[in-house]
Amino acid sequence: MATEIEAWITGPKNDGVFSLEQGKGEEDGPYGSEDLNELEVNGNWTPQEKALHEARLKAKAKRRLRKSSSRDSNRESFSDSVSGELSTDPHSPKGKNAVNDRKSRTGKGRGLPKKGGAGGKGVWGAAGMVYEVEEPDAKDPNYDESSQGDTVYATVVPELDERELEKTINPIVQEYFEHGDTKEVEMLLKELNLGHHKYEFSSLAVSLSLEGKASHRELTSRLLSDLSGKVLSEKDMSRAFDKMLKELPDLILDTPEAPQMLGQFIARAIADHALPMSFLDCYKGKVDCDHARAALDRASVLLSMKRKIMRLDNVWGVGGGQRPVKHLIKEMNLLLKEYLVSGELSEAEHCLRDLEVPHFHHELVYEAVVMVLESTGDTALQMMVKLLKAFWQTGLITLDQMNRGFQRVYDELPEINLDVPHAHSIMETFVDLCYKESVITKQLRDSCPTRSETCVFPLAAKHRQK
Repeated sequence: MATEIEAWITGPKNDGVFSLEQGKGEEDGPYGSEDLNELEVNGNWTPQEKALHEARLKAKAKRRLRKSSSRDSNRESFSDSVSGELSTDPHSPKGKNAVNDRKSRTGKGRGLPKKGGAGGKGVWGAAGMVYEVEEPDAKDPNYDESSQGDTVYATVVPELDERELEKTINPIVQEYFEHGDTKEVEMLLKELNLGHHKYEFSSLAVSLSLEGKASHRELTSRLLSDLSGKVLSEKDMSRAFDKMLKELPDLILDTPEAPQMLGQFIARAIADHALPMSFLDCYKGKVDCDHARAALDRASVLLSMKRKIMRLDNVWGVGGGQRPVKHLIKEMNLLLKEYLVSGELSEAEHCLRDLEVPHFHHELVYEAVVMVLESTGDTALQMMVKLLKAFWQTGLITLDQMNRGFQRVYDELPEINLDVPHAHSIMETFVDLCYKESVITKQLRDSCPTRSETCVFPLAAKHRQK
């Protein structure tokens, strides 16, 4: 026994601490657990043996305590993460650490940040992470339309009401009467938002042309024909003329010939395929207004005429400078002859304005002077002076046209003298009377050739004529 105690005392030590491996290997030592129990029962333990036995028991208890404490901590942390403890005070330092701590709370791992540092507030992801392309969300508060590819901007034009429509259309139509370009009108109309009032453009254009000249009505018919199918449909045309038929009682107050003119417009529109052929059939036996019935009858008569001479494209006549020169000369001669018979200045002025050839008024002056030279008596002379004076005062014949007309007579006076022997004396009398009435200038009067000049220099006069 003394030998065993001495071996225990002189055994290897690790700085006064028992090693777990050493304890495991020497737990039973030379005495097994049964021997120690027998010694304890018999009461034969020495103090050293008893101290050794207590140290072993304490070391064994510590090992068991470590194992059980680690298992319990794992269970508690898992249950806390699932149930989410509400009893933790977030204002306490311990609570703040538990809430804001980015380390794993499961008790596992190496204590590194969660998700490898790719999670948490204000974190865009782990380094080197590649995101997929996502479609922009228009409902996103940060959605910027200007930065989302190609942006298309569209101009929104408000629809015109009835008042604005009339104020906008009238200048366009009046300007069209000056230049006659239908493409420009088409372009202007496409820029406007006429909406469901589109058909009123046709009715406004026709109403304005009724108050104007024949050339204006011809231009209006061409405009309606060119706009048909592009800006205006057959339905819009039908609605426009239907409105005009209903407004005829009011139009007659300003234009007494409105029913006949509107009938010509309808016939021309049907001939140009701007109106359907069934337009007239819709009104058979359904019209109570006498004026509307007259307009429809006028259109029906024009469409039923199959003579080759009658052409609806000339229903308004040939306007202004488009007429041949011979036709204009004939019209002016007829105008002067009717004036000499009736003596009505207003009718002569109206006929001259309807010709719409202000650049050709010098022909009227020439024909009037020649007619005076070829006439007998002073009646024609006095009436022609009166006529030229009226045209001069109203500005219908300008100074340039007056001078050109007289100058043409001066140049042809030698030839006229062959047919009219007293042409020089009549010419001098007529020129003096025109000068007294302030129809011509003094310079034009003085340039009138005398009889001696025309006899001495007949060839020079012919040369000036050429």
